[in-house]
Amino acid sequence: MRGVATDIGPIHFVGIGGIGMSGIAEVMKNLGYTVQGSDVAEGYVVQGLRDKGIAVTIGHAAANVAEAAVVVTSTAITRSNPEVEAALERRIPVVRRAEMLAELMRLKSTVAVAGTHGKTTTTSMVAALLDAGGIDPTVINGGIINSYGSNARLGASDWMVVEADESDGSFLRLDGTIAVVTNIDPEHLDHYGSFDAVKDAFVEFVENVPFYGAALLCLDHPEVQNVLPRVRDRRVVTYGFSAQADIRGVDVTPVPGGNRFACVVRERDGSARTIEGIELPMPGRHNVQNALAAIGVALELGIPDATIQQGFSAFGGVKRRFTKVGEVADATIIDDYGHHPVEIRAVLAAAREGARGRVIAVVQPHRYSRLGNLMEDFQTAFNDADRVLVTPVYAAGEAPVEGVDAQALVDGLKRRGHRSAATVTDADALADELAATIQPDDMIVCLGAGDITKWAAGLATAIGERR
Repeated sequence: MRGVATDIGPIHFVGIGGIGMSGIAEVMKNLGYTVQGSDVAEGYVVQGLRDKGIAVTIGHAAANVAEAAVVVTSTAITRSNPEVEAALERRIPVVRRAEMLAELMRLKSTVAVAGTHGKTTTTSMVAALLDAGGIDPTVINGGIINSYGSNARLGASDWMVVEADESDGSFLRLDGTIAVVTNIDPEHLDHYGSFDAVKDAFVEFVENVPFYGAALLCLDHPEVQNVLPRVRDRRVVTYGFSAQADIRGVDVTPVPGGNRFACVVRERDGSARTIEGIELPMPGRHNVQNALAAIGVALELGIPDATIQQGFSAFGGVKRRFTKVGEVADATIIDDYGHHPVEIRAVLAAAREGARGRVIAVVQPHRYSRLGNLMEDFQTAFNDADRVLVTPVYAAGEAPVEGVDAQALVDGLKRRGHRSAATVTDADALADELAATIQPDDMIVCLGAGDITKWAAGLATAIGERR
């Protein structure tokens, strides 16, 4: 690796079990660096890193950075962390995750995928199409790519595909050769202060593209469309279902386990051609939209139409993106990371499209601040669910906020006309409730960015034991 010498000494990741941190750690390990880290708890990501030869300590302590040459932190790590304090005291460089990712990106041409929702799936699809095209990219993603069994991979080519996280503004350090913006919604307002500041950040992200690169923007999303007149001197390619899009999805047909669709490609000379019969093994119209972004990237890199078709047909999906995790009493259990109202609507629409029976949503609100700021949006996001069961808020380190809790969400759902919404106190209570009420062909969709995934993983067994 040019730039940072591999013999600088141990690179210590604080919070290495985070999905964004682990990918960078894994790639740097594969590049020949000495990598170590710490996290507050065990988990499948931590175990996966250990399996790759990375030493991980559970718990944060000053002693963990005694031999470190560099300390890398995520947005979740504060300056009061004992490892960060010790590093600063010893004058060990402390860098943010995005700064380290930017160093990796400097060495390659990069596809950077940003947006409030859909980043992880879109990044995975781009990687799949580049793989199919023989490009062999380095990939750093925000979710486990099923075909890799990991969220990261070191490739042999000069191309890199990364998920660009906008949550703390640090994605502005990531200068992509090709930038993708899937959508722009009010999110992370605790950092930005206003939605206008969020929109300004995405404009800057697009303008960071070099003159020889391209920005792919989703024309279906009004706030992304509003970016267009603000971008100067950069080549823009639009995608979506809009008749005005350069990469346009048409003839979307749900099929078992996914969608079939066609793509109309408008060339620079104004002519158009159609890529027919694309089979995407993921349900939901929103995933077709994500696929259109990946098609746009693939075409920029000269990947043939037939290879694009092959790449999608072999796409293995992403962990926790509409992932089937169990069956019980002829009902299906789905685990999904969706935790924003827009994501929840899209996931439940996909569930409604594919369900033979009722759709039962089990939602774990993630952060009091998000639930409070978007309460009205949450209260109208569950219309495609026949039943809604709301768990306690997953705090993610935040203090409780009076009047912002599971009951407030349930009350709001009922005021807005939902016929069946209730709270559940814990995983056992959820299993009790479902064991008594599920019916054949029900689809139980567990939603959230916290530990609801553990509830989902054990739910089939827990229900079975109670029936």
